[in-house]
Amino acid sequence: MKRVGFFLSALIYFMSSTINAQNNGFFLFVGTYTTKTSEGIYVYDFNTKTGNLTPVSIGTGVKNPSFLAFAPNKRFVYSVAESNGGAVSSFSFEKQSGALTLLNTESAGGAGPCHITVDKTGKWAIVGNYGGGSLSVLPIQADGSLGKPTQTIQHEGKSINTERQEKPHVHSINIAPNNRDVFVPDLGTDKIMTYTLNAATGQLTPGNPAFTGTKPGAGPRHFTFHPNGKFAYVIQELDATVTGFNYSEGKLEAFQTITTLPEDYTGRKWCADIHISPDGKFLYGSNRTHESLVIYSIDQKSGQLTYVGHQNVLGKTPRNFMIDPTGKWILVANQDSDNIVVFSRDIKTGKLTPTGKEVKVSMPVCLKVMQ
Repeated sequence: MKRVGFFLSALIYFMSSTINAQNNGFFLFVGTYTTKTSEGIYVYDFNTKTGNLTPVSIGTGVKNPSFLAFAPNKRFVYSVAESNGGAVSSFSFEKQSGALTLLNTESAGGAGPCHITVDKTGKWAIVGNYGGGSLSVLPIQADGSLGKPTQTIQHEGKSINTERQEKPHVHSINIAPNNRDVFVPDLGTDKIMTYTLNAATGQLTPGNPAFTGTKPGAGPRHFTFHPNGKFAYVIQELDATVTGFNYSEGKLEAFQTITTLPEDYTGRKWCADIHISPDGKFLYGSNRTHESLVIYSIDQKSGQLTYVGHQNVLGKTPRNFMIDPTGKWILVANQDSDNIVVFSRDIKTGKLTPTGKEVKVSMPVCLKVMQ
């Protein structure tokens, strides 16, 4: 009945005289775990005037298509597939109909892939393998499909948390705006590894320096660049902190580390995602178990963060969230309560207000928006 309801809503969407994503909004893609009832990658129209989400389509054929990335031309979508030892899949996307079609699936070059990104040329996909502690480069063919990995880099080492840091655990792949510097937080080694991408050949070589260390036991996870290109920030899963860096020519210089949790909180520390508002004035991070987004203001000259507040996510385990390109909305994917919740965002204060709008999706893991 759930699938029938989804497609009934999708039929109503298609019967409308104008495709909303071309006027008031964008396409929202939802990567999921298919462990329970999810069928794959869910596509919605997100109306930026109303905050409404309307079902469009489902991309099927892949188990656990969790984290997603887009081709620069927006004709193709890529997902990690957390199954069969680790795989990566490609889909074609037809904007007029909103349909996702599976093109092919290739090995991720390592176990437990958890993150993927595509470089600005659209020729290379880079995947981070959490379980294997490695990253792989896959060529993207002219038809959008993926080739076999051309390079796999194995990380080495461990850190002080014997349960979570017994070996390397690559957690995200982050290509700088120059399409050359690549930063790879490794939760298991407490390092942000640095690479240089040759966009002509797809080869990664060690950066200078080869890594930036974080506090032992911190567990660096997701990473983001400030719109001004001068600052970068990493959220650290295991000690629930955010560290800010000055970024220049492949180098990171830390200037601040700040907690994501209230002083009186005594529960599990378990951070996940991090994003900056389009105007560069506010930074947000997700706290699983505390079930919140932390909000900081950003000093535009120094990059320093100042605590603004916390927002309850109205769900359980905020694995991922996204700020829409207008800056008016934040959508939160609550993995263990199977819902995506829509918040309105005050662009002056950075604070969030529940809209009462949400959609039910089984085990949402990643949210990506396409204009």
